[in-house]
Amino acid sequence: MSAVPDLSRLEPGQELPVRHFKAEPVQLFLYNAALWNADRIHFDHPYTTQTESYPALVMAGPLLGDWLAQAANDWVGDAGQLCSFEYSNRRACYVGDALRSVGKVRSVDVATGEVVLELAILNQKDEVTTPGTAVVRLRRA
Repeated sequence: MSAVPDLSRLEPGQELPVRHFKAEPVQLFLYNAALWNADRIHFDHPYTTQTESYPALVMAGPLLGDWLAQAANDWVGDAGQLCSFEYSNRRACYVGDALRSVGKVRSVDVATGEVVLELAILNQKDEVTTPGTAVVRLRRA
């Protein structure tokens, strides 16, 4: 977790720390098992590649959303709380992809302590796969 800048010093455009991800088949299987998601494209490689014609096991969309929420939560840390969060899966991600979350401050309301964050998961081609936004509320000193 990184240090959160003082609320009065935050400005639109400031970047959040980049987080890197590379999901493995076991992680994907366990995540989907916890969700009771039995879609074979997430755990059956021969089925996924031969029948469904995907290049590899398909990442679960909610896992990508969880990674974005974690990026916002890690950034705000103990200095505040996550108030709202939304995301959309726009491009498939696969096991073995080199993914990373990025984010920046979109707006700051010093009076309420609310900060709107623009978030995204990018793949190794720098394509946005999962855009999102979060609203966090920072405690004022």
